[in-house]
Amino acid sequence: MPSPFFNPGTTSHADQLAILHLRRDALVPTILRTHDDENLGYDEGKVTNTRFGSFPHSTLIDQPWGSQIVASEVNTGRRSNKRGGKRKAAALNDGDDTATSTAATTASPKTASSGFIHLLPPTPESWTSALPHRTQVVYTPDYSYILHRLRASPGKTIIEAGAGSGSFTHAAARSVFNGYESLRPAHKKQKTRLGKVCSFEFHEARAGKVQEELVQHGLEDVVRVTHRDVYNDGFLLGDEPSERSSPKANAIFLDLPAPWLALKHLVRNPEDGSKSPLDPSSAVRICTFSPCMEQVQKTISVLRQYGWLSISMVEVMHKRIEVRREVVGLDNEGVRRAIVYPKSVEEAVGKLRVVENRLKEFKTIQREAATAAANGEAVVKVEESNDSSSQKQPPRNDQKMAQVPSYELGRLVHRSEPDIKTHTSYLVFAVLPRAWSEEDEQKARELYPSRPT
Repeated sequence: MPSPFFNPGTTSHADQLAILHLRRDALVPTILRTHDDENLGYDEGKVTNTRFGSFPHSTLIDQPWGSQIVASEVNTGRRSNKRGGKRKAAALNDGDDTATSTAATTASPKTASSGFIHLLPPTPESWTSALPHRTQVVYTPDYSYILHRLRASPGKTIIEAGAGSGSFTHAAARSVFNGYESLRPAHKKQKTRLGKVCSFEFHEARAGKVQEELVQHGLEDVVRVTHRDVYNDGFLLGDEPSERSSPKANAIFLDLPAPWLALKHLVRNPEDGSKSPLDPSSAVRICTFSPCMEQVQKTISVLRQYGWLSISMVEVMHKRIEVRREVVGLDNEGVRRAIVYPKSVEEAVGKLRVVENRLKEFKTIQREAATAAANGEAVVKVEESNDSSSQKQPPRNDQKMAQVPSYELGRLVHRSEPDIKTHTSYLVFAVLPRAWSEEDEQKARELYPSRPT
């Protein structure tokens, strides 16, 4: 199945990952199903519940990406009966089960007034914001810079140690993807090298969960997940030690508590005589992700021992800056995003004088109404006074603002994002030059002979 992360198409389909966009910082991932695979008891089939209402998947399937989907009223009758245990006899009746499943697929939802969501195709960025957190997550500002420094490109092979929640895994898969192994013609299998992500995870449950998500997302041909302790067993592919093969990696990302313990396996010629997991025909770039400075110091020390060069440390401090126009003044009432507040002392004093004059007029009207209550002239005088008071209201700035474009109103201000989804991390980068033998030196001399002096 082609992955929606690479080619989502123009519309959503069943058995495909979709992102429900509630607001900028609230995304809900869901696998679209035509049936209630979780058996929650809704007559409309599978339903995703959000703070803005319930959304049956029948209203989400075959919709153009970016569509606004209105919430629906769902029938929770079977759901409540199931929870209360009132249909135990019906659960044993095959005929009733068939009728129930048929009703679940044929029930048409009704529109509700609770709200709406937007249906979006999955991307590594949206998946990072919506994924279930099993460990600390590598966020978009970090992994975008990491993949840039690792020079990840289509056809490359990346080793990832510490899959965790799979955030970096999805981003790396998109960076190296250039085709599916299962869809490649047989005569081209030796000509083009396909991009791969070799992900290693020590925790067995997390490794199984990441593998399950990758299958659901159609990434099993691009990402290979291995449950292993890389500190002791290294980065070769395969379960049996005698049958393991080299991934020939061009880039390495270590999100480990002690990355320096795994560096002994990332060498050109391992001491135990085993194969090297590195690509012998190109330079290899590495990045370690460490939250503590002590980890950085130990990692850099060991990198130098194993011949890594161009070692540097980077801390990514990402902030989103909001730039907008700010309109302030009492004469801007009704203007969108305007701050109806005095913009100067003169305007505040003028507003107070207007309020005092209106108060005096109101008291005058009350006194006149009390003295003239007997002859029936109170209504006429009040209306006249109201007309006169309305004429004394300060003129609004509507005509002036109508002549000025909205993007030029007010003054230009900016502010940084108050809540930033990130965590303190230090990124250590290094480069290991390609292997260079006497044969390579001789070939280079023959190809580029030196000039006679």
